[in-house]
Amino acid sequence: MLRVVIFVSGSGTNMENLIKKMQAGSVPAQAVLVLSDKPGVAALEKAARLGIKTAVVDRKQCADKPAFEREIMRAVDAEKPDYLLLAGFMRILSPEFVQKYSGRILNIHPSYLPAFPGAHAIRDAWEAKVPETGVTVHFVAPEVDAGPVILQRKVPVLAGDTLETLEARVHALEYEVYPEALNLVISGKKPSSL
Repeated sequence: MLRVVIFVSGSGTNMENLIKKMQAGSVPAQAVLVLSDKPGVAALEKAARLGIKTAVVDRKQCADKPAFEREIMRAVDAEKPDYLLLAGFMRILSPEFVQKYSGRILNIHPSYLPAFPGAHAIRDAWEAKVPETGVTVHFVAPEVDAGPVILQRKVPVLAGDTLETLEARVHALEYEVYPEALNLVISGKKPSSL
């Protein structure tokens, strides 16, 4: 069974959904570690309740970004994962980190890339008054929210939408698309390397 490490920074809803799909057998992988860049986030509690090992590498406790990433690599490499899954991990990884795990890091992004990269994609789409946005799962490249697309789906912006209702629909679609994209990668239907 493929081994995955899931990176988080917050509530962990995508992480929780992925782990539940794995535990139910609909995604043939095993989460061997949930790693957070912040202590005390809800994702860590959710992972522990699901029986998954957790680790925190607090950026504030590291001298600089290279030291931070060295600590992450130590934690990750100890688990010998096949893939690293970014699920609301709100740190930009260095080109060196991305190169080390090239073709093995997946990210989910709440827009139809290349539109609206960055940390506020849903809000940016809403403020731009676009007729649709979406969800993208992609392999991570050194550039932010770039890299080969594995799977994308569109989300229409409806006439009666508020930012909150749009966010809810985008997040609901994320819970479908990320497991599906991971299954594509595992099955070899999408390239496993960049």
